[in-house]
Amino acid sequence: MTSTDPHPVADRASRIRTFHPRRGRMSGRQTDALDRLWPTYGLDIADLDGPFDPAALFGRRARLVLEIGSGMGDATAVMAAADPDRDYLAVEVHTPGIANLLDLVHRQGLSNVRVALGDALDLVRALPEASLDAVHVFFPDPWPKSRHHKRRIIQPVHVALLRSRLAPGGTLHCATDWAEYAGSMRATLTADPELVDVHGGFAPRPAHRPVTKFERRALTAGRDVFDLVFLKAGAPY
Repeated sequence: MTSTDPHPVADRASRIRTFHPRRGRMSGRQTDALDRLWPTYGLDIADLDGPFDPAALFGRRARLVLEIGSGMGDATAVMAAADPDRDYLAVEVHTPGIANLLDLVHRQGLSNVRVALGDALDLVRALPEASLDAVHVFFPDPWPKSRHHKRRIIQPVHVALLRSRLAPGGTLHCATDWAEYAGSMRATLTADPELVDVHGGFAPRPAHRPVTKFERRALTAGRDVFDLVFLKAGAPY
């Protein structure tokens, strides 16, 4: 596998994290879901050692959507249910969120969802190039303090890695409720030579992205929500 990432997998421990490790208190339902369903639907990214074939995880070969930071999983479950021809691989570090999504997957009978625990960028590094139909980065940690901006996931080196895993014509869709981060995202994505801005700026709110509790709290607090939709240059496969 050819990689655009300048850091080999062996350097994981020295990388700057783009997320806060989180466990949190789980309900009895969530604990039960994690215990029962993780062996069937879960993937521990720390266990990956070398290239990773998503078809082995899903039991089929289909177009793949990567959800980075799926939160409690409500939006992922809604999108996957409405889009059965594509597979959804949701990455999260918040244990209650992982357990909640596993429960939703089971209760709704969603065969096209798998849930990964760990650093999404390590997972992306293990994926083959041009293997993703879409990458969703919805409401990532804004790391608002200037000294922490280096931890943001949407920065040039990470965007180049994500773009390399998109198939030609694939979509990179970001959303944030932090205006300063939105401007930084737009500048970073626009500067990538192989990404095309679909809307020539911030996108109208896409109907396919469900409104989550997190987004409603942001709107209630008076913060605007910004969507950015970019395509990888080239004709779709």
